[in-house]
Amino acid sequence: MLKRVFLILLLIYTVADAEPFSKMATVKPVLVQKGAKKMWCSVCGMNLKMFYKTSYIAGDKQYCSIRCLVADMESNKIDLNSIEVIDVNSQKPILAKDAYFVIGSDIKGTMSSVSKLAFKSKDEAIKFIKEHGGKLAQFQDALKEAQKSLDSDSSMVKAKKEKKLYPMGKKIFTKKCKGSPNLDKFSAVNELKVAIKDNNICQNINEKQLHAVAIYLWDNREIKNNSYDINISKKDKCPICGMFVYKYPKWITQIVYRDKNRLSFDGVKDMMKFYFDRTKYGKYETLTKDNISQILVRDYYSQKVIDGKSAYFVIGSDIKGPMGDELIPFKDKISAKSFLKDHNGKKIVKFNKISIEDLK
Repeated sequence: MLKRVFLILLLIYTVADAEPFSKMATVKPVLVQKGAKKMWCSVCGMNLKMFYKTSYIAGDKQYCSIRCLVADMESNKIDLNSIEVIDVNSQKPILAKDAYFVIGSDIKGTMSSVSKLAFKSKDEAIKFIKEHGGKLAQFQDALKEAQKSLDSDSSMVKAKKEKKLYPMGKKIFTKKCKGSPNLDKFSAVNELKVAIKDNNICQNINEKQLHAVAIYLWDNREIKNNSYDINISKKDKCPICGMFVYKYPKWITQIVYRDKNRLSFDGVKDMMKFYFDRTKYGKYETLTKDNISQILVRDYYSQKVIDGKSAYFVIGSDIKGPMGDELIPFKDKISAKSFLKDHNGKKIVKFNKISIEDLK
């Protein structure tokens, strides 16, 4: 009887003393990004200290999760052999290719429905599995899992933002913020967070509220700018082929310059021809890429005007534009993948990955 009571007490004290797993840094974190933006993930803006044990380093960028790393790989070339991940136990950066991963433990994923945690040694990973479940894997396995679930994870994140983060950010921005930074100046959301904080745009807000405001402005910047609109007249001609663009409203694209000049095209293909070699089609020496304010295209399905630089383009489909084969734009990758499958497309590219060869 006494032995049984002792075992029960021992179990109670063991459970009471066991600390729940935390992704937060308990040592001084290694943050590699320059300036004040080093505090936040370069893709989603999440606080890196809060999600330090799931963070990754690639060059001068740092990500809160493998999901954000993979999302950035969609548009930027990253050397897989140089990627570092934070070891859960030592909390020090280690080469991801040499790490042991635990996939699918009972620990909640960061920006993903499935967690992927890294360990320096195999024994430490196996010990973690005994306590939290999951399967042992290598970096390539974790990377493939993240790439496979990127669309579903992104949809999950988007739904959460629309349900909670956007309304919160809008409410705080309306009540506590004065003015707004020029969103065209920033290439990533963590840069925007720095500007909001350093310029005291929002008064008396905490980290959570700052994140909500930044994400609301960043993800809905076309709403804030209120300038994603294609304005044309019946006189506008495509500089490449000379066609009157008003005749093809669903295909019209535009390049908008900082001096408010606009050039209209009868499709993405002709617009990109001009983008790559403008002087071939007239006296456009002053219309340099540096002076471009916006690239405007229409999402094929919704026909809404969207930011061409963040759009996804399907190449080689069976859908033809006014000038034959065309690059078909979409706001999100899920729509682009669906179109690619339905219309025999060859590949999907982001704006900065479109090449002259693709236009041929």
